[in-house]
Amino acid sequence: MEENNNMTAERSLEIITEQIAQSRKSASKDAGQSLFIAGLCIIGIALLVSICYLLTNDMAYYLLYALIPVLVIGIDYYLKRNKPKAPASFVGSMVDKTWQTFGIFALSFFVLSILFNRLMLYDAHVADNIQVYFQNRISPLGIILLMMGMAITINGYILKARWLVWCGIIGGIGGFFWDSFCVTETLLARCNLQGNSYCVLNAIAANFIVALFALVGLTLPGWMLKKQK
Repeated sequence: MEENNNMTAERSLEIITEQIAQSRKSASKDAGQSLFIAGLCIIGIALLVSICYLLTNDMAYYLLYALIPVLVIGIDYYLKRNKPKAPASFVGSMVDKTWQTFGIFALSFFVLSILFNRLMLYDAHVADNIQVYFQNRISPLGIILLMMGMAITINGYILKARWLVWCGIIGGIGGFFWDSFCVTETLLARCNLQGNSYCVLNAIAANFIVALFALVGLTLPGWMLKKQK
């Protein structure tokens, strides 16, 4: 009797372990599709913003980045519309909540920083001394890359994908320090660029960094998660 109880307990534990593994695999593929779509949307928006800025020299087009959550959710829903809905799981819920949290914080910080920078330009004191503006403006790029790296890293731990963890750590911390230490500005200054050429290339470089991070940190990991067996 005791032996049967032990066998039943072992079998129950085995079934639970299999279900968790299956749940993680299913969540990995769903997360992979979302990461893949998000990466492509960010790359597309980055290219669109660069083109619009080149044509108009208007920084307001950076607000197009606010459309990314709408695009990702809409495309993801459209692709899954005819597929049977997967049963809710703890792993899948954790992945979804991680990206929802990132989206709320990143979008809020981005919009508020843009508004703050705009308000500073309307200030008479700042308008007379542009150096004051550059000293006090908020650069959202580094913080958003850091938050995105953290979200990718957490997803890597949840899905037990070590390579995804390293993508998040290297991309997030690397992007943050690249922006914080003004590496782009330093490189452009060494090229002796001034005036409008400097501003245009600096703006395009920021979009290029975002697109590159999206490719390495979102699109490629998403594609690998989608294709895993």
